Amino acid sequence: MQDDNRNMIAFAVLSMILVLGYQYFVLGPQAKKAEKAHAAAVVVAATAPVSAVQPHLSRPAALALSPRIVIDTPRLTGSIALKGARVDDLFLKGYHESLSRTSPLVELLRPEGMANAYFAQQGWVGANLTGLPGPQSLWTVASGGVLSPGHPVTLAYATPGGLAFTRKIDVDAQSMFTVTDTVANQGGAPVTLAPYVSVQRQDLPTTMAASSIVHEGAIGVLGLDKAQLHQIAYKKWRKKGGEEWQSKGGWLGITDKYWMTAFIPNQNETIDARARVTTDPATNIDIYETTYSAAGRAVAPGAMTVEVSHLFAGAKTVPVLDGYKKTLGVPRFDDAVDWGFLWFLTKPIFTLLEFFFQHVGNFGIAILMLTVVIRIITFPLANKGFEMGVKMKKIQPELKALQEKHKGDPAEQQKDMMALYAREKVNPITGCLPVLLQIPIFYSLTKLFTVTIEMRHAPFFGWINDLSARDPTTIMNLFGLIPWDPGMAPLIGGILGGFLHVGVWPVLYGASMMLSTSMSPQTGMDPTQQAMMKFMPLMFVFILAQYSVGLLIYWTWSSLITVIQQYLMMRRFKVENPIDDFFNRFHAKAAAA
Repeated sequence: MQDDNRNMIAFAVLSMILVLGYQYFVLGPQAKKAEKAHAAAVVVAATAPVSAVQPHLSRPAALALSPRIVIDTPRLTGSIALKGARVDDLFLKGYHESLSRTSPLVELLRPEGMANAYFAQQGWVGANLTGLPGPQSLWTVASGGVLSPGHPVTLAYATPGGLAFTRKIDVDAQSMFTVTDTVANQGGAPVTLAPYVSVQRQDLPTTMAASSIVHEGAIGVLGLDKAQLHQIAYKKWRKKGGEEWQSKGGWLGITDKYWMTAFIPNQNETIDARARVTTDPATNIDIYETTYSAAGRAVAPGAMTVEVSHLFAGAKTVPVLDGYKKTLGVPRFDDAVDWGFLWFLTKPIFTLLEFFFQHVGNFGIAILMLTVVIRIITFPLANKGFEMGVKMKKIQPELKALQEKHKGDPAEQQKDMMALYAREKVNPITGCLPVLLQIPIFYSLTKLFTVTIEMRHAPFFGWINDLSARDPTTIMNLFGLIPWDPGMAPLIGGILGGFLHVGVWPVLYGASMMLSTSMSPQTGMDPTQQAMMKFMPLMFVFILAQYSVGLLIYWTWSSLITVIQQYLMMRRFKVENPIDDFFNRFHAKAAAA
């Protein structure tokens, strides 16, 4: 038994060391690298002169390369380039780069000519046909002005061979463009054309997430018989060069942590889709592209063909994705959010959290309500585990007596302990159930607070303005009482602002965990092992301090509920507990005074 406890403690300590090491040596440097790259990109974009070698133009210079149509919706603002008829200039209303409402809006798409260009385009291809509209073709405005909900625009382009292209673009109040392409054959010979779409990103984004549990890169739901989710992270994408699929319907695009650009074909149409990486020989820039084309269609003289597709360009808000899934029949569109391999658990948890938010209007309160529901659902198994824990605590005097009695005979000690367990109907393994239950929940909640945009910049109360970020306070400046930033300290600023950044909520969690640990049995442990178990809550404080504060709020509230359950169970079995001991000592001192 002592060996089992020793192994358990060694495993727990090694696990914590691995988590801490990964956080400090991998995730920390990744986050700093991403921040530096983003800052450098902002400087380049803001200061590059118009005469700079492409693709390093400023935004105004890049936008000036083509006449444009303004986009203005409740969620989007930007423009469409008439050269190439590209959607290549887009910002997201309601989402800012930082917590400050005066900070710039989040940029989704940027025109070619700028560093890290990112845009969506579509067109037609055909064998032995010349003059088809391409990236450099200039379309004209046939009707419409500013593109907004209920006010579409129509573009036109004609080839010397007698093909007349008309493109009607609608946009809704959220993030979906509907593109209706019509090709009329006004020539004297039949032609065969095939429609295609493309989402292209030049070089890696400067705003990539530091967390390794977030998917960014190519994404789509494709398949001939069954729609399957396909994800290719940038690193793997670059290494493999790409992938190809055939699909009936589905969707395909490029995703960031919170935003996505994806095309959706007619769901009854068979397409050839691919994700590929090429290198521009002139600039040596890697071009990441997701594209698909439909089957060719013959257009006789005097006839026409029509292709309708949709382009999603916006924030991956779950209710919005679910809405398009229902209204447009887009398969598994909510899987644009990276739910992880425990999606069957993460999705329902988020749905419940969103339900509570709709009724209380604060995600922090919704987290508290979610915690109660999870504890109610897991109550039967957890309660059985707590009951076993209390029974273990109750028989500890007898266990200690057996250990002393058979101090030099481990085999006999083990035999008598098993007999004691059988007589008292105690199963030590059952006592581990509360801990085991929390492992999948921990993963799902970590995913939820990391990948769902609903948590981004969501406030709670007081100093908590972003539930997806860690607690902004730190004990290193007495939680803000000392006017200095520990992260800026010479030599040790990285450590103080990183691993040692422990805020109010991590401290509250540590206190609740220490109380819960003190109420748990520590059977068969020597003094050194008991000291290590008491030290565990402090270690977890530093570990969880690096996670989102929303997760800390959940675990603190959950730990308090655990303490209540343990206390009631101990009172039921008449077992001594530290809470009653504290109040008894307090009353004794008060009476003595």
